[in-house]
Amino acid sequence: MLEGKRITVLGGGLSGRSAARLAHRLGASVVLSDLRPDCAPLDGVENIMGEHPDWILNADTVVVSPGIPARAAAVQKALLGGTDVVGELGFAAQFLPPEMPVVAITGTNGKSTVTSFTGQLLEAAGWRTFVGGNLGTPLSEAVGESWDAAVVEVSSYQMELPGDFSPHVSAVLNLTPDHLGRHGTMESYASHKLRTLSLLVEGGVGVLPAQDSLLNTLAESFDCTRLYFDHPSGVVLQDTEALIVGQSVDLSGLDVPGELNRWNAAAACLLAHLAGMSVDKLRPNDLTALPHRMQGLPQTDSRLWINDSKATNVEATMAGVMGLEGRVVLLVGGQGKDGADYCQLQRLFDEGPVSDAIAFGHAAPEIAAALNGHSVHRSEGLEEAVALANSLAEEGSTVVLSPACASFDEFDDFSHRGRVFSDLVTRMETKDVENGRNQ
Repeated sequence: MLEGKRITVLGGGLSGRSAARLAHRLGASVVLSDLRPDCAPLDGVENIMGEHPDWILNADTVVVSPGIPARAAAVQKALLGGTDVVGELGFAAQFLPPEMPVVAITGTNGKSTVTSFTGQLLEAAGWRTFVGGNLGTPLSEAVGESWDAAVVEVSSYQMELPGDFSPHVSAVLNLTPDHLGRHGTMESYASHKLRTLSLLVEGGVGVLPAQDSLLNTLAESFDCTRLYFDHPSGVVLQDTEALIVGQSVDLSGLDVPGELNRWNAAAACLLAHLAGMSVDKLRPNDLTALPHRMQGLPQTDSRLWINDSKATNVEATMAGVMGLEGRVVLLVGGQGKDGADYCQLQRLFDEGPVSDAIAFGHAAPEIAAALNGHSVHRSEGLEEAVALANSLAEEGSTVVLSPACASFDEFDDFSHRGRVFSDLVTRMETKDVENGRNQ
């Protein structure tokens, strides 16, 4: 399919390597280039590590990994030279069957969970469904397999060079300040999120949050059918019932904790329906949470522990914790982000379920100051915070790690932080049993 073509892939991470393997499998002559000298080479292709020399841009197509911005020097040189330049998502999309329903899901918070939930709903109904994109499995891995549908998490980075990516359903879940170091302004960030609507196939459907004025104003220029979250024309959540374009879906048996997950499940029900699933075949009560995203851990001593390490900004923490019930001990902290307004977290005490917070890590002093007047404790790191939470939490209460911060002061990434948290809880329970606490 690509015999005789020269393909250069910029970026040797997960997406870039997947694109390079796909191009090689389809018969192209492939160069994989990464600025990191220690980037591992890939078999079957020419590997250029430590630089992007100009000669590699003399190709039929340059595929750009999402971690490389469109303004990067090598990308700009390729564009100025008239080379076809595309991101990994768009490169892979051209090889997918055009009739296969593709659901694209983006937003600042919750997109991985809604992507996973939508895929689970389709799979439970017997559809062979590819689930991936920015979520972890690059779209290039879908090419050549037989799928009934694809559910693809899309980042704003991937929409800088979208190529032929043409979804049948496109959803923007929400929009809060993030990635402004790359996009500059909220308007630019919103425009990149909305680009999935501009790429819809003819007759495609876009779904937007009903109350977001910026997204809805910018979306007015797109000629597509638009439905809405939190609106009767799309989906409305009423306690444990989701109304999907007016049809009821019962969420009362949902195992994943919190109101946020009920909203995520309702959103996924709408998107699965728009992909072609009839509402009466939706089975949301069997959904399971992704790791590190409002993930319930085994109870210890009649207390529930929740791993929400993926909540790396204040808005994500607010959304996840506000919908919990009972007495909540909140673990919050890590490496703060520029412009974070931790004063918003006061609402979790004043209007929400939080009785105590433990601020840990690099941002602990700033968070504690923002929550002055509430029951806030300080700890150096996560391990000390878990031990303190164990002593504060009463029987029947919930302890949730929802940090509102990045993880890089203590951990490699949010998943590393979440795994450590889960291990600490497991070890603590084992120790409590040995000491007779649960006897």
